[in-house]
Amino acid sequence: MMITVVVNGENRKVKAGTTIGELLKKLKIDVRLVAVELNYKMIKRDFLDKITIKNRDNIEIVHFVGGGV
Repeated sequence: MMITVVVNGENRKVKAGTTIGELLKKLKIDVRLVAVELNYKMIKRDFLDKITIKNRDNIEIVHFVGGGV
Protein backbone atom coordinates (compact mmCIF):
# COMPACT_ATOMS: atom_id res chain seq x y z
CA MET A 1 0.00 0.00 0.00
CA MET A 2 1.22 3.50 -0.81
CA ILE A 3 0.84 6.55 1.43
CA THR A 4 1.26 10.26 0.71
CA VAL A 5 3.81 12.37 2.58
CA VAL A 6 4.89 15.97 2.08
CA VAL A 7 8.64 16.35 1.49
CA ASN A 8 9.90 19.94 1.36
CA GLY A 9 6.43 21.11 0.34
CA GLU A 10 5.84 18.49 -2.37
CA ASN A 11 3.50 15.51 -2.15
CA ARG A 12 5.26 12.17 -2.62
CA LYS A 13 4.00 8.61 -2.66
CA VAL A 14 5.96 6.14 -0.55
CA LYS A 15 5.39 2.55 0.45
CA ALA A 16 3.66 2.16 3.83
CA GLY A 17 6.20 1.18 6.48
CA THR A 18 9.03 3.27 4.99
CA THR A 19 11.42 4.81 7.51
CA ILE A 20 12.89 8.28 7.18
CA GLY A 21 16.28 6.70 6.53
CA GLU A 22 14.87 4.59 3.69
CA LEU A 23 13.25 7.68 2.17
CA LEU A 24 16.57 9.53 2.26
CA LYS A 25 18.30 6.59 0.56
CA LYS A 26 15.59 6.48 -2.11
CA LEU A 27 16.13 10.21 -2.71
CA LYS A 28 19.93 9.61 -2.83
CA ILE A 29 20.53 11.98 0.08
CA ASP A 30 23.58 11.52 2.30
CA VAL A 31 22.30 11.63 5.90
CA ARG A 32 25.58 13.19 7.02
CA LEU A 33 24.87 16.31 4.96
CA VAL A 34 21.29 17.10 6.02
CA ALA A 35 19.07 17.90 8.95
CA VAL A 36 15.61 16.32 9.01
CA GLU A 37 12.45 17.69 10.55
CA LEU A 38 9.34 15.50 10.93
CA ASN A 39 6.09 17.33 11.60
CA TYR A 40 8.03 20.41 12.80
CA LYS A 41 10.31 18.45 15.17
CA MET A 42 14.02 17.90 14.53
CA ILE A 43 15.00 14.24 14.30
CA LYS A 44 18.39 13.05 15.53
CA ARG A 45 20.37 11.02 12.98
CA ASP A 46 20.34 8.00 15.30
CA PHE A 47 16.57 7.72 14.85
CA LEU A 48 16.24 8.10 11.06
CA ASP A 49 16.13 4.33 10.51
CA LYS A 50 13.78 3.78 13.45
CA ILE A 51 10.96 6.22 12.68
CA THR A 52 8.31 4.98 10.26
CA ILE A 53 6.66 7.59 8.08
CA LYS A 54 2.89 7.90 8.40
CA ASN A 55 0.32 9.10 5.88
CA ARG A 56 0.34 12.92 5.52
CA ASP A 57 3.55 13.37 7.57
CA ASN A 58 5.40 16.58 6.78
CA ILE A 59 9.13 16.08 6.25
CA GLU A 60 11.60 18.91 5.73
CA ILE A 61 15.11 18.05 4.58
CA VAL A 62 17.66 20.84 4.91
CA HIS A 63 21.06 20.51 3.22
CA PHE A 64 24.11 21.92 4.95
CA VAL A 65 25.96 24.51 2.90
CA GLY A 66 29.66 25.12 3.35
CA GLY A 67 31.50 28.30 2.70
CA GLY A 68 32.09 31.57 4.40
CA VAL A 69 34.81 34.13 4.57
